[in-house]
Amino acid sequence: MREIKDSPRSLVRIGYDGRVYKTFRGKHAGERFANEVRILRLLEERKCGYVPRLLEADPETLSLVTTNCGQMAQKMRKQKIDRLFAELERDYGVRHDDPFEKNITYRQSDGRFCIIDFELAEDTGEPEKAPEAKQ
Repeated sequence: MREIKDSPRSLVRIGYDGRVYKTFRGKHAGERFANEVRILRLLEERKCGYVPRLLEADPETLSLVTTNCGQMAQKMRKQKIDRLFAELERDYGVRHDDPFEKNITYRQSDGRFCIIDFELAEDTGEPEKAPEAKQ
C-alpha cells in the first residue's frame, strides 16, 4: 500500500487494488469516523457522483474503505474551489466544513473534480434542488 497521509488525525493509504483505506485516530476519532460514514452514505443515497463510495466501515478499528476519486488536485483557483463546495451544499445538502484544495481530487477517467474527506461535514437538510445523478 502507498501512504498518502499520516497525521495525528488519520492514516490514509491507497491499496494495490486502487481502494482508499482510512484509519481515524486522535481526539474525537470515533465521532469523526461515524460522521464520515454517515455523510458518505447520505451522499450515495442522494446520488452524488463526485465523492468516494463507502465500501467498508469497521467501528471497532475506526477504519473505512472507499473507492478512489483520483489524484490530488493542484493549483486550483479559489473561485473554482468555492464553486465546487457550494455545488455540494446546494445540490446535495452537505456542507463540507473543510473546503480546501487538499480535499479535492481530479478523476482523469471523466475529467471531474471530486471532493473527499467528510469527517467534519454536516447534513444541512434537503438539497435546494433535486439533482439527477451527476458525475
